[in-house]
Amino acid sequence: MQSGGKDWIARYQATEAERTGIPTLKVAYNRVFGYYIEITNIHREKIPVDYIRKQTVKNAERYITPVLKEYEEKVLTADERACTLEYEIFEHLREKTGEARVAMQQTAVALAHLDVLVALASLARDRGYCRPVLVEESVLNIVDGKHPVLDIVEPEGTFVPNDTVIDDGHGMIQLITGPNMAGKSTYIRQNALLCIMAQIGSFLPAREATLGICDRIFARVGASDELSRGQSTFMVEMTETARILNQATERSLVILDEIGRGTSTYDGISLAWAIVEYLHDRTGCRTLFATHYHELTDLAETYERICNLNVAVREQRDDVAFLHKIVPGAADKSYGIHVARLAGVPRDVIKRAGEILKELEQTHIETSTHPKRKIVGGMQFSLFGPDDNPIVDELRKLNIDDLTPLDALRLVAEWKASFRR
Repeated sequence: MQSGGKDWIARYQATEAERTGIPTLKVAYNRVFGYYIEITNIHREKIPVDYIRKQTVKNAERYITPVLKEYEEKVLTADERACTLEYEIFEHLREKTGEARVAMQQTAVALAHLDVLVALASLARDRGYCRPVLVEESVLNIVDGKHPVLDIVEPEGTFVPNDTVIDDGHGMIQLITGPNMAGKSTYIRQNALLCIMAQIGSFLPAREATLGICDRIFARVGASDELSRGQSTFMVEMTETARILNQATERSLVILDEIGRGTSTYDGISLAWAIVEYLHDRTGCRTLFATHYHELTDLAETYERICNLNVAVREQRDDVAFLHKIVPGAADKSYGIHVARLAGVPRDVIKRAGEILKELEQTHIETSTHPKRKIVGGMQFSLFGPDDNPIVDELRKLNIDDLTPLDALRLVAEWKASFRR
């Protein structure tokens, strides 16, 4: 009735116009009177006897007929009947669906698994992924590994692949140093993602891969806070680190990015140092630790299962190029000022920062005599404080109770003279 209503009205109007001989006869509708036939007064004498007058308007009369009234009732009840019928159909469908619920859920699970497997297979075929070898030993050996996301979103051929070798012979804990933007974080996250992909049955974006099965993968990366809970960035960092130290086992993989940066330099270095020692001595798990604390690289000299890696950088005069390649050894510079220049920091700030850096380096070199202190590339400040001045040692040896005022003045004069020399 809804879809064919206009056609019926048009046909009825044409039929009545022909039957009455009134070409201006019009069938219309309003919400007050419903459907009606309107005839102008000049054709009043042609009105059939079966027309029932409904309303008088200016220059016209409005009528209804039994046929038109019957049609109106059908139209007005069509919506209600349609809604009733639709609900009956819905109830029937719901009942049948409920009866097939278990089968439909099983089918959905199977299709979901199939969808994932087909997607992984298509990706492996299109991108030339390799089939990983999973072993029981706690190892991680990847040749030409790539980040599975960046390798796709970056222009073809621009992502630099890297090898990863973690085992007892090459170090279970690998400290990665290097400048910002060079690729440290990408490297450690890449390895965590590859482990996850391998253990869900996926091929890997690499040339070869042998991975020891991980019971858990722990990650402390990025910087965030939880203001609603009153936790600072550093508190969140320490909470996540505590969870790692308390739950990681020797079969776990741990990736840590810039642990300790949310507090003072000495606090941060001390915490990072102790965390690395704990992971080495107590947990013994595979660990990738990206850090700017170059002092931590000294740990490789003390612990056999700790090794140093860094991100290769090419220097040409005042310019640097980050090669995004992980190589053995510790980084010799931080390149923080270079990164700031690349980020668009004003030239005057960059120039002044360079001047201050040279002054700090020179001051540090002149006061550095501690045998354990290392100045790597003249850039990295020491973990250890300056040695005590010899005069301080003499002060400690003095017996103040036996010292006369004249002797004290004499000692002060001698110390002043030593400074002039």
